[in-house]
Amino acid sequence: MRNPLIHQRITLVLQFIMLIELAFAIWEQQWLTAVMTVFILLLTLAPLLMRRFVVFIPAEFKLLATVFIFASLFLGEIHGYYTRFWWWDVVLHAASGFLLGIVGFLMVYVLNEKKSIRFHMTPGFVALFAFTFAVAIGALWEIFEFAMDQIVGTNMQKAMLDDPSGLTDTMLDLIVDAVGAAVIAMLGYGYLKVAAGKSFLEQWIAAFLEGNPRLFRRR
Repeated sequence: MRNPLIHQRITLVLQFIMLIELAFAIWEQQWLTAVMTVFILLLTLAPLLMRRFVVFIPAEFKLLATVFIFASLFLGEIHGYYTRFWWWDVVLHAASGFLLGIVGFLMVYVLNEKKSIRFHMTPGFVALFAFTFAVAIGALWEIFEFAMDQIVGTNMQKAMLDDPSGLTDTMLDLIVDAVGAAVIAMLGYGYLKVAAGKSFLEQWIAAFLEGNPRLFRRR
């Protein structure tokens, strides 16, 4: 999907669905659901705010981020997809490792290409940074889930495989995060090492560079 209009329409449809959910939650006086829905809506607007104040983000990545937020928080937490479908959590954590790996890769790629920085990082180090960045964010998310369960009384760390403590759920999430991050790290390493072909990652990197010329301006 290369047409930005398609991405915008899909995003608007998802946001409209959440607005309807918000209206029903307020009507039924389900205030926790209403607050969570507002929070999720604000998260889906984060890429737009980043475009306005910080950096340009490729349309494909913005759409994937919005779909991930919708699937993980709106469908997963509010509508209970994590308990209804055992594989839902696994797929989303693999996707989170994938997306966070891309974020980490682009972050260090900017530093690596910036003319004002007087050192050059090897492709292996860039890939390693992308991997560790994604795994670190995944670990912080698991800490957040634990804190919410202990303080607010939610059930974000769910019983799994006859383990009521949630430990198995946490460890499986971290493992899947690591696998997704490893995949994107290897793809990024291949791009930096060979820079051949027209993979989706190369296209996103090219769009990121073209949309943020000030980040690579000579000083």
